[in-house]
Amino acid sequence: MPYAAYVRPFPLTIDVPSDRRILMRPTIHHLRVEFVTFRSRAERSEYTARRYQAILRGKVLDVGCDEALLRKLLPESEYVGIDIGGAPDIRLDLESVERLPFPKNTFDCVVCTDVLEHLDSLHLVFNEILRVSRRHVILSLPNCWAAARVPIERGHGSPGHYGLPLDKPNDRHKWFFSLADAVAFVEGHAQKLHFVIRDVCAMEKPRPLIVRILRRLRYPKQIYYLNRYAHAVWFHLEKQPAASAAK
Repeated sequence: MPYAAYVRPFPLTIDVPSDRRILMRPTIHHLRVEFVTFRSRAERSEYTARRYQAILRGKVLDVGCDEALLRKLLPESEYVGIDIGGAPDIRLDLESVERLPFPKNTFDCVVCTDVLEHLDSLHLVFNEILRVSRRHVILSLPNCWAAARVPIERGHGSPGHYGLPLDKPNDRHKWFFSLADAVAFVEGHAQKLHFVIRDVCAMEKPRPLIVRILRRLRYPKQIYYLNRYAHAVWFHLEKQPAASAAK
């Protein structure tokens, strides 16, 4: 069952497009936790369509869609997928664009799951996602600390999407951040761009209850616990009415 977790405010500096540095303090105090893991992109797409079915209506933009698996799961929506590879409706290199090729407030809902961490242009693309959304944004980011925890503690191995392989990989994570970093980043940009965060959910892999209890006893401060063991965080953002009406 999901449970509430307290996120203690702490200072964090984030980057913004104007190259100014802003000191942020997260003010979100409760994250729901779900015990979910995805063995494939198809499972992640099915979860997205099921969990957010109430807002995945009208015109939907899937940023970094890959094989556009959401398309068949949203038959009643006007779906548009963009990516550099796979099966997008519009082939687009998110690393090279200065703007997404859509006017402001074009889409009823914009989806971007496990994409931004692969981009050097994370800040620009995130702001563009909010610009082209008329109302809703569904976003997920990994907790990179959790992926690195085990090999660092063991002293051997390499976390996925990082390390130094012999050959240059086709894809890798460009950023290394914790769950708390991700929450503070999204909250700071949402406030700046007139969005409200309707829901934040930390994802933890299913584990036996006794394992979770022992971990919580060792790390009673819940933000430390989530930074270690939650593998991702999901957001539902909604544009404030005044911002949606502005042209």
